[in-house]
Amino acid sequence: MTPTRRTFLIASTLLAGAALAPPAHAAGASDASDDEFDTLRKRWLEISLGTGYDATAEPYASRLKELGELARGFRATMAPTATSLWPGYPFDPPAGITQAYNRLWTMTQAYAQEGTGSTGDAGLLADIVKGLDHLATTVYNATTTRYGNWWEWQIGSPRLLMDIVAVLHEHLTQDRRDAAFAAVDHFIPDAVLRDYSGTSTGANRVDLCRSVALRGILGRNADKTALARDALSPVFPYVTKGDGLYADGSFIQHTYIAYSGTYGQVMLDGLGRLFSLLAGSTWAVTDPNRQIILDSVEHAYAPLLFDGLMMDSVNGRAISRGYLRSDDLKVMRSDHFHGQGLIAAMAQLAAGASAAERERWHGRIKGWIERDTVTPLLTARQFGVADLSRLHAVADSAVAAAPEPVGHQLFAAMDRAVHKRPGFAANISMSSDRIAYYECGNGENPRGWHTGAGMLSWWAAGKRSDRADQYTDWFWPTVDFYRLPGTTVSTKRLADKAGGEWGAARPDVKWVGGATDGEFAAVGQHVKGLGSTLQARKSWFCLADTVVCLGAGITAADGVPVETVVDNRNLGEGGTQTFTVDGAARARWAHLEGHGGWVFPGGAPLRHLRQDRTGAWSDINTTSSTERRTRRWQTLWLDHGTDPTDAAYAYLLMPGASKQDLARRAGDRHWLSVLANTAAAQAVAVPSLGVSAANFWQAGSAGDLTVSAPASVLLRRQGRTATLTVSEPPRTGEPVDLTWDRPVRRVVSHDPSVEVLGTGRRLRLRVTPGAACVSHRCEVTLN
Repeated sequence: MTPTRRTFLIASTLLAGAALAPPAHAAGASDASDDEFDTLRKRWLEISLGTGYDATAEPYASRLKELGELARGFRATMAPTATSLWPGYPFDPPAGITQAYNRLWTMTQAYAQEGTGSTGDAGLLADIVKGLDHLATTVYNATTTRYGNWWEWQIGSPRLLMDIVAVLHEHLTQDRRDAAFAAVDHFIPDAVLRDYSGTSTGANRVDLCRSVALRGILGRNADKTALARDALSPVFPYVTKGDGLYADGSFIQHTYIAYSGTYGQVMLDGLGRLFSLLAGSTWAVTDPNRQIILDSVEHAYAPLLFDGLMMDSVNGRAISRGYLRSDDLKVMRSDHFHGQGLIAAMAQLAAGASAAERERWHGRIKGWIERDTVTPLLTARQFGVADLSRLHAVADSAVAAAPEPVGHQLFAAMDRAVHKRPGFAANISMSSDRIAYYECGNGENPRGWHTGAGMLSWWAAGKRSDRADQYTDWFWPTVDFYRLPGTTVSTKRLADKAGGEWGAARPDVKWVGGATDGEFAAVGQHVKGLGSTLQARKSWFCLADTVVCLGAGITAADGVPVETVVDNRNLGEGGTQTFTVDGAARARWAHLEGHGGWVFPGGAPLRHLRQDRTGAWSDINTTSSTERRTRRWQTLWLDHGTDPTDAAYAYLLMPGASKQDLARRAGDRHWLSVLANTAAAQAVAVPSLGVSAANFWQAGSAGDLTVSAPASVLLRRQGRTATLTVSEPPRTGEPVDLTWDRPVRRVVSHDPSVEVLGTGRRLRLRVTPGAACVSHRCEVTLN
């Protein structure tokens, strides 16, 4: 084929065109017209290349200019050999194949889009085709037996290849298109989409369907397109085990990993694109369970977003990536990177939502756009002009920006909790026999050992904090992995990848979870150390301006000290924030300028250290940059000694608090009563809030609450009414009897799972809890 100036049809006929209308008919899959396939192909180009933006205006002009510069650089350095297309990126391992297609995709976009300086460049087109031919001839074809990481063959490479074919469709000979289709058919055989198991689940299934759907549309194959559409349906329903969305909003991938932020984002983004692509066509996604996906935006994903970032507890091994050596744009993969990817996915999915849903989502997106000052969304370098145009359309809309919602969400199925208040957000990361300590694999995150040992991340909001980039600014390559904030750990040294890869290591514990009324919560974790003898019970009582942190039963026999890391704050490069401790031998409170503080009821032997730590992303990820940076850290910890027996602790976290706030709280001996802090029960009462809360590790009593079996209880009183919320974190499903030794006039309402056994001098309830750590509610009036 000899390309000419006339061949850049995409830029001239699509990008300048109006939005495409849905097909006018709905023919059967076997007789869908070529016009319908053409319509869907052009619609895909609008989704992937963007529409409705001014290529001469910012941020589009500079983004398109950068795209052109990258493409010309790739063209200049492309050097086909038998084992690679670009130097430094061999086809073995197969990540080099995906990298080659990724660069060809950049070149394709530069050819097709206006303002790149290479729009319609015939020489560029010829070199793209040359690169495609080389890959098709040497490695990515129907005769190759795949090797190495399956993902590169079934997701990474075919997704990019189909995008390239979609754009250059009319510039590729039929033989070239057929070769691409044959490769996709070979590496993603129909059987992969007919069996919902193995690697073809959750986000991976959506990615597979995306490539096959495009292969069907571009190849005018109705059966392939229908197969891809139908293969989405197993992704939609709530699951009760394994990969997928859970009714409580959890999202799990790789069977044991909390993954809302990366795999969840991939799933949401892919579904948003496919819903929009197929809407109104013969292959429209009409399965009513698609509403579960739409509901998940507010129920599963938005609670884990805060001011534009996605909390790292649900980003899996991706926390270790930072700057990837293969990333030609040099964009940091951080909590904000993952959050912004999810926000862009919401903007895409909104096209297929109801008007009411779309308005609510746009309000949330607009709020995140306004509040994310770390890496502003509207100029985020990870986005091309298509995503930028969708985000700018939301920002320019009349909808009001929504504030960050206040509330508590317990993601019991993935052992995570999120607590949001007007002044802060907090996130607790735990592990159990259901959820792994951490995930490592593919050379990533080999030292994430203790990220599930009760790590407590938090952010003070707005002017209450000068470190909104607390976990963004080189946190992971410079933090001490034995001193992650909030954790209780044995200091026994661990090998990289200790416990095994892909979530192999899980503690043999069941009591992890809690109870919440949607505003406050009692959260608890039975801790067993990774590769150590450590055991502990940890509780977090999440309240108005405070998280009350208790630990008990801390026992180990490793011959090394055991520590509870009260906190470990990233001060940035050369940070000079003032750290203040009230009390020498026994600290009453501590304050860190620009962050907040901690209160220690009755005083505590607090230890603290300020130190500079230096690291590289390559220290924790074999595919990342070797550049080394230094960050300053303020570490606070409680030393339980070597081989402790039944050690304990108690402290209050108060994000954004001033020294005066902390002094007042420490001086108010009536604000908090610790009713129990043992290996049998942990319980607190805060009279000014009308709150009592308890985590019972076994049957027993604390204060005026008694339970017949392990349980979590949150009690709130307001005037003459009270509400009890009860759960059974071990998830045996066996009934739990609860007695509140307080006169009760009558029960106003209760969940169907709650049976009232008696009122009067005391309240007696029986809760049939189920096996999902659901919170069960009962409201009463008092005498």
